[in-house]
Amino acid sequence: MVEQTIALPAKHDFRARAVWSALWFHRWFVLALILALGAGAWQGARLILGPAVVVDQVKRGHLVETVVASGHVETPYRVEIGSQITGTVDDVLVREGERVSKGQPLISLEAREPKAAVVQAKGAVAQAEARIRQLEELTQPSAKEALAQAQANLLNAQQTFDRTAQLEHNGYATRASLDDAQKTLDVARAQMRSAQFQVYTASPGGSDYVMSQTLLNQARANLDTAESRLGYATIAAPRDGILITRNVERGTVVQPGKALMVLAPTGELQLVLQIDERNLGRIALGQKAVASADAYPDRRFAAVVSYINPGIDISRASVEVKLAVSDPPDYLRQDMTVSVDIEVAAKADTLELPVRSVHDMLSGQPWVLGIKDGRAVKRPVKIGLRGNSHIEILEGISENEAAVPLNSGVLTGQRIRAVLP
Repeated sequence: MVEQTIALPAKHDFRARAVWSALWFHRWFVLALILALGAGAWQGARLILGPAVVVDQVKRGHLVETVVASGHVETPYRVEIGSQITGTVDDVLVREGERVSKGQPLISLEAREPKAAVVQAKGAVAQAEARIRQLEELTQPSAKEALAQAQANLLNAQQTFDRTAQLEHNGYATRASLDDAQKTLDVARAQMRSAQFQVYTASPGGSDYVMSQTLLNQARANLDTAESRLGYATIAAPRDGILITRNVERGTVVQPGKALMVLAPTGELQLVLQIDERNLGRIALGQKAVASADAYPDRRFAAVVSYINPGIDISRASVEVKLAVSDPPDYLRQDMTVSVDIEVAAKADTLELPVRSVHDMLSGQPWVLGIKDGRAVKRPVKIGLRGNSHIEILEGISENEAAVPLNSGVLTGQRIRAVLP
């Protein structure tokens, strides 16, 4: 009995080792069999329950409808800078793209002739001023002295005439003596009038003084003109801004009317867009927008619709729209490409569904693939606002219900297993 009890475990051990050895020898076959059985079970479950599909869910949220467009940056106006005189460029003092301030020299022209004209005009001014001083310091005092002498001579001639007339009346003087006294009196009166005229013409308001003053004014005007032309030899910035174009180099012969540089004034910027004319009825002045430069897509800034062109570009079937940027970021550059989302409508606490789950949105009969009893079913819906990624659902599907995305490949009536993202 004891020997039999000891032998049984050894026999059992042997069989277990034999089974394990057989399994190990056919291990790849056993593994394949297990995988096949698992795949079969999975396929069976899939046939019965359908494939697992990630679905979208109708939820409430704040929906914003926007019109998306691209455009470029520019200032409300640009200043073309040119020369006011004909001349040769001596030096260009700034580079394209440089920021300049009002009054800063930009271009210098050769100025030998304008400088000579200024010297000549200054000489004419000095000569006219000397003529005025001559009238005030010499001619007028001399004329006043001559007038005083003429007044004295007239007084003496008058007294002589009076005495001679009295003597002739009393018979003590001849008629010839009286005639000589009258002649002397007439000469003294004529000299008196001449001296008065000399004093008047040399005084302010007199003809000589007015003529001299006129010559001085003309000389000063010529000097101003010469100095202005000399100033034109240096072309300066009319206001603060950034030079966006430069079409001049040293040695260039410039003429009035030709733009040598283009200045974008510092200050408010605007975005210029081309909007599809189909969206014209949705755009209005004062609408808010969010924009981003293509070079900085993650940095967004605010803008407001400020201008809508009354005409349509027939070649592109679009309308020009401008947006004002009151606080432009530093990185914006002239003619930089931007993308803009204009907010045309908004609604809070409304049912929304991702756009990817709505079929035939533009056909007038949109629908979604809903789920009923584990199968995909077609459900017509009524839509409202259209956002960039979501669309408003007005009728046809309720809150928290699921919809199958378009790219899932699911067909109407197919059995599926809905999986929320």
